[in-house]
Amino acid sequence: MFSSRNPGRVAGFLYLLLLFAALRLVYIPAKLFVTGSPGATAANIAAHERLFRVGMVTDLFTGTMVIFVALALYRLFKGVNQHLALLMVILGALVVTPIYFMNVLNDVAALILAHGASILSAFDQPQRDALVMLFVKLHHHGVLANEIFWGLWLFPMGMLIYRSGFMPRFLGVWLIINGVAYLALSLTGFLLPVYEDTVALIALPAQLGEVATILWLLIKGATPPWDDSESAPA
Repeated sequence: MFSSRNPGRVAGFLYLLLLFAALRLVYIPAKLFVTGSPGATAANIAAHERLFRVGMVTDLFTGTMVIFVALALYRLFKGVNQHLALLMVILGALVVTPIYFMNVLNDVAALILAHGASILSAFDQPQRDALVMLFVKLHHHGVLANEIFWGLWLFPMGMLIYRSGFMPRFLGVWLIINGVAYLALSLTGFLLPVYEDTVALIALPAQLGEVATILWLLIKGATPPWDDSESAPA
């Protein structure tokens, strides 16, 4: 099913694996983090250490996989426009991956503080709880920063799909709109955080552009009409 004769399905399968990111982005915050209560948040992290550690590994996995996804998509679209394909790889992997890995350190710090390690004896419990919440919030703002590039890489990708001739143009347009949605989420989180949840709800239909693209690649596949070693015909 995922043979090299259909690079679209290979890219779609790898792209699908990025959905594991939802564990740390959505499930763990909903289950463990209590808004306005550093003590409850710290206690939940300590009580569900394994789940929290799985979330950290998920971030590392996602940060690694985006490299392979970007390279698979580069292979698929380089014949359409190599400059756009290179830009897609830079914005979608080379910048995103380091932010993922650095952001995991915020979770490491939160976990150490939640356990009240002996090296933290200078801090009392409320202070440690407050620091746990601080690092949880720093992780969230790391995600907001990364959303800038989650959005930007979709612009060249959407343009490549639109120009490709072997994938539906509406997917390319949808991905560009998806990119705008990510940028809106990021900027709202930094400039107007009180409206972040409202914007996230409004942006949800636009963000399904990536899901639609993944499903198309998995089900229909995509094979460029030229050999990998060739460029697209003018």
